[in-house]
Amino acid sequence: MAANKKWAILYCPKKGMYSRGVRWSKVERSLMDNGIDFDYVQSENANSVERLVTMFIENGYQTIVVVGGDSALNDAVNCLMRVDKDTRDGIALGVIPNGLMNDFAHFWGMKDGDVDSIVKWLKKRRVRKIDLGLIRYINKEGKNCRRYFLNCVNVGLIATIMNLRMQTRRLFGSRTLSFLFSFVLLAFQRLEYKMRLKINEEVLNRKIMTICVGNALGYGQTPNAVPYNGLLDVSVVYHPKMMKLFEGIYLFLRGKFLNHRSVHPYRTRMVEFMDANHALVGIDGRPMNTPVGEFKILVEQEVINFLIPD
Repeated sequence: MAANKKWAILYCPKKGMYSRGVRWSKVERSLMDNGIDFDYVQSENANSVERLVTMFIENGYQTIVVVGGDSALNDAVNCLMRVDKDTRDGIALGVIPNGLMNDFAHFWGMKDGDVDSIVKWLKKRRVRKIDLGLIRYINKEGKNCRRYFLNCVNVGLIATIMNLRMQTRRLFGSRTLSFLFSFVLLAFQRLEYKMRLKINEEVLNRKIMTICVGNALGYGQTPNAVPYNGLLDVSVVYHPKMMKLFEGIYLFLRGKFLNHRSVHPYRTRMVEFMDANHALVGIDGRPMNTPVGEFKILVEQEVINFLIPD
């Protein structure tokens, strides 16, 4: 496979955005102004991202930049983890945030809409080896499956909220409004699940509202997690009383989630779920097929080359 020095750009338009052409024009102009030689494709839908990233890999591109959000990045890293290590080590992955959720880009200080600064950062090709989280599970067909993640896996109520957030963000546009509306809808959701899991040497066997296993910020639930220490941060939330639930919402929106007394933080290399009582599971902000039976979440250290800012 011959190396391709051009950048491969995958543009993932936001759903329902009337200005998608204007948005790409801004990115294209910045790439050209900064002297970047690139090839570009646009995804037709969420299901096409993995196919297009795989095409880039097979054609020998050494720099792949996703103009999209966390879901598209998730697809990209899963494509990279399917190829051999030598091929993967020759590729650097970058992002220009353009999704409904851009938390992994925000972790590195990239701001939505600040395209020119981000392109200048990417051009410097400052590469950092980053960790990925990994969930191993059995699907409904009885097959052993694995899925990598950059941000987090949510089990329980927050996975439901993240699903609602994706839908309401399209309606409201505002990150905060979509969260608030999602929390209002909690009145119609199941609030807790009987779970049994093991974190380090501790076994939890009780009713739990939600669990976040974070490789990075975890959408505010694992704010101290970093994708380069070989560890996962875990936030376990027991069901608080109603007033405490509203307090938790406030702290969540203020970025002080761990200050809530119902939140119990851990740091570990692996979480084993023996029973999650059919709780909804979300990965990097979108729902996944709920695992059947037991599943494990662990971390693989320094497996992806990621382009980071100064």
